[in-house]
Amino acid sequence: MEKNSKIYVAGHKGLVGSAIWNTLLSKGYTRLVGRTIDELNLLDQQAVGRFFTDEKPEYVILAAAKVGGIVANNTLRGEFIYENMQIQNNVIHHAWLHGVKKLLFLGSTCIYPRDAPQPMKEEVLLTSPLEYTNEPYAIAKIAGLKLCESYNLQYGTDFIAVMPTNLYGPNDNFDLGKGHVLPALLRRITLAKWLEEENWPAIRHDLNSRPVEGVSGESAENDILRMFDKSGIKREGPASGQMKENVVVEIWGTGTPKREFLWSEEMADACVFIMERVGFRDLAALSQKEDAHRGDESPDLRETRNTHINIGTGKEISIRELAFLIREIIGFKGNLAFDPSKPDGTLRKLTDPSKLHALGWHHQIDIEEGIRRLNSWYHS
Repeated sequence: MEKNSKIYVAGHKGLVGSAIWNTLLSKGYTRLVGRTIDELNLLDQQAVGRFFTDEKPEYVILAAAKVGGIVANNTLRGEFIYENMQIQNNVIHHAWLHGVKKLLFLGSTCIYPRDAPQPMKEEVLLTSPLEYTNEPYAIAKIAGLKLCESYNLQYGTDFIAVMPTNLYGPNDNFDLGKGHVLPALLRRITLAKWLEEENWPAIRHDLNSRPVEGVSGESAENDILRMFDKSGIKREGPASGQMKENVVVEIWGTGTPKREFLWSEEMADACVFIMERVGFRDLAALSQKEDAHRGDESPDLRETRNTHINIGTGKEISIRELAFLIREIIGFKGNLAFDPSKPDGTLRKLTDPSKLHALGWHHQIDIEEGIRRLNSWYHS
């Protein structure tokens, strides 16, 4: 990419897209194009076509998606598969129709089988069943990466799919019920700390910034407490010898599943690195070498597949350890209670980022530093 190339970032206001947008700006790219959902509905094929005709982007980064945590994935199954496939089909197809030089499609490591060997290499894709709770989203993302791969093989495009691990960072989704696990935990434990301290001005300021199910900072105290109770932020009776009630944060599942987390700005740096330095031909060659290494077929019959790239740290932490680390950083003194009657989801989802390491990129920010950064951003 040239510094004056026209680059369209789809989803430039979200966690992923905003991080990529800011990284491109910091690297000197001057012709960035973004559209909010009110300006361009990516579910509308004709609107997407008009946008490509009018703007003529040379490069596209597809970071727009319908995303959420385990509750949203499991309850909004139709929306997650339909809307994500519609967005992907519209943007990727029109990128081909309008001669886009290079496209980067962002997926998720939930594409890998529920019981995949850990850490997960790219080639374990489609080798066994998916985790049920996020199957519709995963299938949509698999379709997106296969659309890129298939257009490359049939039409000679340069469309690359990357699969970031669980992301967190500025502009994250802090919704108490539908947000991703880390930001939602951080907010719930923060609110619990303020409830513990009876810091109602801070609670009301937070709810004015991010209302929850119609409850804002202007709501009555009892309405806020009812919403807290529904969201798993509860008051308990005082322990022996104490005068004040205790505050407890209830967390879905046993806390035993392990997750890998990557700071979103580092993911963005990896994406720009790939846009600048890696092409589909490079990845197809790696795929062919994998076939040869396994002794698969003659060179003329080898299949080009699994050309996507994992973006991750290769390190993991249990949900229990994560919750207690957030509790320590925030300074909450109350209890954390895990509810084993609720689903855990996949027990492990650790990526193998060795392909990305071989291409020349490594992460730098580990989880404790990342949580401190997110906490500072949340309060800024």
